[in-house]
Amino acid sequence: MYLRWRRFLPPWIRVVPVELPGRGARMGEAFVEDFDALVERICVEQGEAMRGGFAIFGHSMGGLLAHGLARRLQASRRPLPRALLVSGCAAPSRRDPSRFDGGEDDASLIAELRKQGGTPEEVFASDELMRITLDTLRADRRVCRSHVDDTAGMLPLPLPIHAFAGRQDDIEASAMAAWSKETAGAFTLDWFDGGHFFLRQHETGFLAALARCLSAQTHLHAH
Repeated sequence: MYLRWRRFLPPWIRVVPVELPGRGARMGEAFVEDFDALVERICVEQGEAMRGGFAIFGHSMGGLLAHGLARRLQASRRPLPRALLVSGCAAPSRRDPSRFDGGEDDASLIAELRKQGGTPEEVFASDELMRITLDTLRADRRVCRSHVDDTAGMLPLPLPIHAFAGRQDDIEASAMAAWSKETAGAFTLDWFDGGHFFLRQHETGFLAALARCLSAQTHLHAH
């Protein structure tokens, strides 16, 4: 999905997709199922990309990881992104890790995929693709379950946060609005028709909104 964005975003935005262990070209690697360990791995692997003018974007679990990256950079006094962009992800203070307890049998996970939408029918029709997808979803759930919101005593991030959400997603509006408490800077929240994968359903409009959020800066690296 992110590679496609290169064709539609302005040339001053350089898209650098982050591929996590156990997925895509890294399928031969073991999943990292602990949130903090995964954030640390990304910090190390993407160190070069997170230099100069850059922004961090994440959708769903990626939004949680994007926030974790920004917090890790803040704690280690490293340069911060110009902006944090999160999509389809409740604010850390409004997440309930217990919702990821249980429900990891195939039938439950397939029902979850059906509910969220965004998974091509050819995946459901292929035993091999379905197995890869279910293994990845289990790993994602364990990452989310291991996340602990420990930012209560920390200062808000000194950077703008731009949030995006689908009106038919099951994330409460107040849980999206709570991202405003994570920043000492500007906050925006854009709503789109659609469910959890509204950014695929309305790709053109979403990317236009994304570019507008970044337009105050130039030569950003969007992750």
